[in-house]
Amino acid sequence: MTGGALGAVLLVILIVIVLSIFFSFVPVMLWISAMASGVYVGLSTLVGMRLRRIVPARIVNPLIKARKAGLHVDISQLETHYLAGGNVDRVVDALIAAQRADIDLIFERAAAIDLAGRDVLEAVQMSVNPKVIETPEVSAVCKDGIEVKVIARVTVRANIDRLVGGAGEETIIARVGEGIVTTNGSADSHKDVLENPDMISETVLSKGLDAGTAFEILSIDIADIDIGKNIGAKLQIDQAEADKRIAQAKAEERRAMAVALEQEMKAKVQEMRAKVIEAEAEVPRALAEALKSGKMGFMDYYMMQNIEADTKMRRSLGDDDPEADAEN
Repeated sequence: MTGGALGAVLLVILIVIVLSIFFSFVPVMLWISAMASGVYVGLSTLVGMRLRRIVPARIVNPLIKARKAGLHVDISQLETHYLAGGNVDRVVDALIAAQRADIDLIFERAAAIDLAGRDVLEAVQMSVNPKVIETPEVSAVCKDGIEVKVIARVTVRANIDRLVGGAGEETIIARVGEGIVTTNGSADSHKDVLENPDMISETVLSKGLDAGTAFEILSIDIADIDIGKNIGAKLQIDQAEADKRIAQAKAEERRAMAVALEQEMKAKVQEMRAKVIEAEAEVPRALAEALKSGKMGFMDYYMMQNIEADTKMRRSLGDDDPEADAEN
């Protein structure tokens, strides 16, 4: 191979390498697509995106979509939102949907909603097509003690002006549950709630539950209402059982005190008997002292012994007398 041919081959290889680097760094096809769509984006702008580590397609494609829809969106706004971590394509879709639905939504507000972590496109769709939120089963007790279980469906529409900083669905559900409990708790009878379930809706709607939230409540409908337990009767039964246990405890306390008093009396009786035996033990000693001192003669002592023996005999005969037994 001659030197000229080798140089030509090297030149071709060099040109291919240069063009590959150029086309990989400069999105020429994207630039051509933008020009074909009537959106002018300079090659220097696309190169600048590469240098700022921005994916050009993430900016140019939404820009083409916005311009075709007649939106006046600047490319710098899209770049700023992308660099802030926002979803540019989602914001542009939301702006287009808002324009078609005749909803006043500017790019700055849509970008703020997106950066706040909310789905701006879903919010616009919810403004056009309201969403139905079904509450879990809410249990409340009427004044007559009957438990009433209620499930409500809340129809809400997104409030674009309050999406940033407004409370979410959980707040709506909590406030509706609070209104249901308040309404049922203030009802004199569960029959009133069953006859007029719309009183729950009226009470809840009158409280302005959508204040400070990202939604506007359109209606509150009672999906299901059911009777639960008789909480009042159950509480009375529990109270009666508690009173019964208290009375049993007090009775047991009194019985224990009576038993203790009985044992105390028995102890006192034994104590008195011990004193009697002790006193009886002093009698022979007293007799001996009387005999010794001459205050009592032997004849008197024998006479007393005879009387005592005669008394014991009569007592034993009296115990064996059947007539006496019959009388006893």
